[in-house]
Amino acid sequence: MKFIVKLFPEIMVKGGPVKKKMITMLTNNLQTLLSRIDGSIEVKKFWDKIEVQVDDQFIEPVRKALSQTPGVEQYLEVVQYQTGEDLDLIAEKVAEHKLDLVNGKTFVSRAKRSGTHSVTSFEIEKHVGSYFCKHGNPSGVDLHNPDVKVEFELSQNTLNVITRRVQALGGYPIGTQGELLSLMSGGFDSTVASYLTMKRGIKTHFIFFNLGGAAHEVGVKQVALYLWSQFGASHRVQFISVPFEDVVTEIFNSTHESYMGVTLKRLMLMAAEKVADVMGIDALVTGESVAQVSSQTLRNLALIDEACNKLVLRPLSTMNKPEIIDIADKIGTREYAENMPEYCGVISQNPVTHGSFKRMGREAKKFNYDVLETAVEQAVSIPVDKIVDDVNSAAPVEVANQTGGATVIDIRRQGEISQAPLALAELQIPFNELNREFKKLDQSKQYLLYCDKGVMSQLHAQYLRDAGFNNVRVFRPED
Repeated sequence: MKFIVKLFPEIMVKGGPVKKKMITMLTNNLQTLLSRIDGSIEVKKFWDKIEVQVDDQFIEPVRKALSQTPGVEQYLEVVQYQTGEDLDLIAEKVAEHKLDLVNGKTFVSRAKRSGTHSVTSFEIEKHVGSYFCKHGNPSGVDLHNPDVKVEFELSQNTLNVITRRVQALGGYPIGTQGELLSLMSGGFDSTVASYLTMKRGIKTHFIFFNLGGAAHEVGVKQVALYLWSQFGASHRVQFISVPFEDVVTEIFNSTHESYMGVTLKRLMLMAAEKVADVMGIDALVTGESVAQVSSQTLRNLALIDEACNKLVLRPLSTMNKPEIIDIADKIGTREYAENMPEYCGVISQNPVTHGSFKRMGREAKKFNYDVLETAVEQAVSIPVDKIVDDVNSAAPVEVANQTGGATVIDIRRQGEISQAPLALAELQIPFNELNREFKKLDQSKQYLLYCDKGVMSQLHAQYLRDAGFNNVRVFRPED
């Protein structure tokens, strides 16, 4: 099977050197991703496209990779023939794949040429259309609104019959637009903001300010791992965890309650700036949206930005919540966000909505910044691709390799279960329903939670433990 990768249109209008750099980066990114599927997959770069040759057994994972790689606007699945400019042979080969599709339907023939040819696209289209009318049973030709579009390309002497066209992610190739640090809480906003920067070609690292303990951190690590594996795995990035409990305590001790929320966000930006300086990163990204909460009015966002010298991107600034949730649905992070506890709101008491720069200055002077320095010094950074090993090595909930009479609950999504069912699982409860459904089970029994990598099972087992259920552990079957 051959795939023809079409590039994001904005790449094609760049100047020569920039376009060449972007196509080269996308080619390298695809080579990195596809080599993990199989080393035999061939990736070839051209001035206006990328071609991928793959054995049929790897078609599905290659489709997934191409559809989720920033820089790929769409991909075509094609069957190739060496036809030259022989119009009869071109028509015959196209008909082998497309003739049955036009029976009883209107159609149009669409040809695209590249290279040097003695025949025009119109002549090719006319010949193929005539062949279809003569050998098939279409209801007619419709040049404007056909039921079937018969598409093919002629590149020099090679005919590409398009059997499938798939819209992909678009955007710029990751690595072409620099790096930034995403302030990640694991909720709807920060995950969607991170996705949008990755889609725009920015290598996106994650920084998490831990206000909620081990279970919250595991949850945020899980969604960061998901985002990276889906959209950014061509580059290695870092996950930085900053312990912020003592910072919150100091806010309570030093700051007026109406300015606590704004102060917390200012301190997060200040800490992120210090980490970004060490990493050589020039920009930060947050999931803030204007007026969504009290700390996100225009005035309060200005107060927050005052504390930081880095460029702060806010791709969601003019989006409303339903729009953000729609994107989360599309990219697969909604379930994670819905099950992520929100801790930033715990200190927002009678919050100011139009803060004063002078008052903020007075409040800021009361804060003991040694506490912030200590938090940054205690930050822990790990590569995102090592999150699974990290979570499992520090697992607070016991892991069982055998059932031992306990009931195994598969907490994966239904689609994941269908692709690789676990025979030992007696119950199937998706992780986003587990907190509600678990209490309905027979609590005299022992339960083992199962997911592919063991991260979500650790997270939800810890949640259930925190809720008072001590009859739950993690199940990781022996290989």
